[in-house]
Amino acid sequence: MHRAKRRTEFNLKHELMKNRDRIKLFLVDDDAMYLKLLEIEFTEYADFDIRTFATGELCLAGLSWNPDIIILDYYLNGVDETAMNGIETLDKIKEVNPDFPVIILSSQDKIDVAVDCMHHQATDYVVKSETAFTRLKQIIINILRYQKMEKMLSWYMERH
Repeated sequence: MHRAKRRTEFNLKHELMKNRDRIKLFLVDDDAMYLKLLEIEFTEYADFDIRTFATGELCLAGLSWNPDIIILDYYLNGVDETAMNGIETLDKIKEVNPDFPVIILSSQDKIDVAVDCMHHQATDYVVKSETAFTRLKQIIINILRYQKMEKMLSWYMERH
């Protein structure tokens, strides 16, 4: 099992390295330390093209960059009380492009919060913990696999 997991991680790294277009990852969190930690973790994990944002408003302003995946904090108004929270930001992201995969990251370990995020079309929900990065990696692997399968199916359907 452990070997299979390592092989999966290697395959993702290999796919990222051979792909000329690096995976564009948005990290959105008002906690500067946590944001930097995530950026470092993802940079060490694979060759992502990472953009970080301290507010939902800044994230929205950067959506023209067309991120492949967005990791969005649930509470985004810790520094600026008037800033949009994660759910408001998620709703605005989905208005711009409903296909952007958005993973909500939160310190809230409550099922009703997770369900609320899913009702707002979040791709997944991860609780900030010591296993959060491992879980985020697995979700990203699954998103990329799904996108690859969609492209292959689309290519196949166009030819038949």
